[in-house]
Amino acid sequence: MQNDPPLGPADDFLGGEPPQAPGPREPKPPQPRRATARFMLSHPVHLLSLGFGSGLSPVAPGTIGTLLGWASFAVLSRYLTVIEWGVLIGVGFLGGIALCGFTAKRLGVEDPSAVVWDEIVAIWLVLLMVTPATLAGQVWAFLIFRFFDMVKPPPIGYFDRRLKGGFGIMFDDLIAAFFTLLVIALWRMSV
Repeated sequence: MQNDPPLGPADDFLGGEPPQAPGPREPKPPQPRRATARFMLSHPVHLLSLGFGSGLSPVAPGTIGTLLGWASFAVLSRYLTVIEWGVLIGVGFLGGIALCGFTAKRLGVEDPSAVVWDEIVAIWLVLLMVTPATLAGQVWAFLIFRFFDMVKPPPIGYFDRRLKGGFGIMFDDLIAAFFTLLVIALWRMSV
């Protein structure tokens, strides 16, 4: 029985491994799909992760999803206590990892712009932490959050590039929410 010599540095340059015997092929990655109303209605998870259709907006779906999060916060705040909000946000984040990951995989895109559940949960967190706030205070919270979520300054951009799947989709918005709250806290301290 003959053994092949180990590959050296020159072999890497020349092509590396010798050709393999034909065998089962690895599945091709899915072709990216476009999120549509039909796609959203094809599975209940898509309905949530696409923000009940707000993520289907052809212009700024993340902003539209954040507006839906703000509106739903205004409505639900009449019925939920702070503790209940904390539970909802925690469950929304943990569930969002699975929801967003599932929809992203089905769309064939790592972090599709149509997936806005991450923005919804993050703006809930921001608004809960700044409450009570005037309408102007809520507008500023919205604008600062959208800045951090869109521009993704360090370290938000680092996590956005490095973390994949549902956790990566959710986590960068959580960091954007943290920086939003930090800016608001610093502003309140200086005034």
